[in-house]
Amino acid sequence: MSAARSPGTGLRHFLDVEQQHDWMEGKTILRDAEERSEFLELRFKYVARFEKLLRLPQAQEVLDILRRYGRDCIPIPRRTERHYWSVSCLPSTPGKALVRINASWMELFSLYPDGEGIRALFLVHLSDFTTDRSRDHGQVDDAFLERRVVTPEDVSYFFPRGEDIFVKVRGFSSIGKFLAKRRALRAIRAFNLTHMNRGRNAYQASHCYSLADHMRSDGNAE
Repeated sequence: MSAARSPGTGLRHFLDVEQQHDWMEGKTILRDAEERSEFLELRFKYVARFEKLLRLPQAQEVLDILRRYGRDCIPIPRRTERHYWSVSCLPSTPGKALVRINASWMELFSLYPDGEGIRALFLVHLSDFTTDRSRDHGQVDDAFLERRVVTPEDVSYFFPRGEDIFVKVRGFSSIGKFLAKRRALRAIRAFNLTHMNRGRNAYQASHCYSLADHMRSDGNAE
């Protein structure tokens, strides 16, 4: 795959609009780079945080969800790693997240402790979760969201500024079910494409390579 397939910023350097759309719709599997570029100093910088995460009771669930997210929700993750998306381990920002994935200036996805389990926070376009595809807060498709988790109590949402929606999903099984549903996955991919196309990732300095090892597109850690 050419590194300069189409002009523009972000993913347009690698994928044209049609390729991006087909990936978003689940109609194609994108060919990624064989190797990953790596900044060794940055890898060593976050090893201690990664080892601390591994000692937590939620560690295995976190890594399992990250594998799925990296495989299914980020286009060409090896080619775009750190420069267009990044993953932080135990970030120091408010909220006590276990991990957080960012692109451009935007948070995409976070995992938090929930007792000894986990809960997820997805940021997506509001119009992908309304009954009429509008940006009306009163038109959120609650029935759809509740069907995409194990029990209705596992999902909730709130609104940040702008035209997006935060969807909170509690529990490993419900997070996995949410990621497996076509409409939800399409919405996650659409939001990620929007922000990966806005240019270089502003959070490169907080990228944790040890976590990224578990997000390779083949699902295997190094």
